[in-house]
Amino acid sequence: MLFNSRRDYVFIILAGIFITNAVVAEMIGAKLIQLGPYFGKGPFIMSIGIIPWPVVFLTTDIINEYFGTKGVRQLSFITAGLISYTFILLFFAMLVRSAPISASVTDEQFNAVFGQSMWIIVGSVVAFLTSQFVDVFIFWALRDRTGGKMMWLRSTGSTVISQLVDTFVVLGIAFWLPGKMTTGIFINTALTDYSIKLIIAVALTPVIYIVHYAIDKYLGNTHSHELIVKSAEQSLHHKVKE
Repeated sequence: MLFNSRRDYVFIILAGIFITNAVVAEMIGAKLIQLGPYFGKGPFIMSIGIIPWPVVFLTTDIINEYFGTKGVRQLSFITAGLISYTFILLFFAMLVRSAPISASVTDEQFNAVFGQSMWIIVGSVVAFLTSQFVDVFIFWALRDRTGGKMMWLRSTGSTVISQLVDTFVVLGIAFWLPGKMTTGIFINTALTDYSIKLIIAVALTPVIYIVHYAIDKYLGNTHSHELIVKSAEQSLHHKVKE
């Protein structure tokens, strides 16, 4: 068999959702859109790339529940590596001249889209790893405080802080530092992105319970994730002592 257990299937599916949404977010993140009516001096501006990120953090929390900090950290480093690999492929793709035919995407068009995405990727790799470690830390701190109860609190609480870090770091590196955004637009966009992420994260809260129920039923043991997490916690404590 390719996979040894149902747990392996669960992890592979969660990892696929996690990686796909992270990479797609990088590819579409350079596009800024206006949101809602005009207020004051201008509209609310957000990156279209923020839409997949709440799914990434939702998946992070589910992996945390079933596979502990080790599972999240390993997957985070793998994803960061794949994002970097995407960056390298885009870099070389922009160096190759396009074919001189009318149906071809011109070099200028291609570079205008993916050239911006490269800055997004640089910022996102830094922001992604930082926010993931913040998410894991807060998730487990809240889990310990509540004795494993109130799943919605540790999931939403960790997302609130980690996405704040992610939003300001990625926009700061991708747009503000290169001078593509003024400070005012940077703050406007960051706050708008963060607000939308929170709304999506809160809206996805029921999904967490549905996914947990589905996984427990599939694994055939409603307490299976507790056993897995306990094992992961013990492993982590041993490493800290060493």
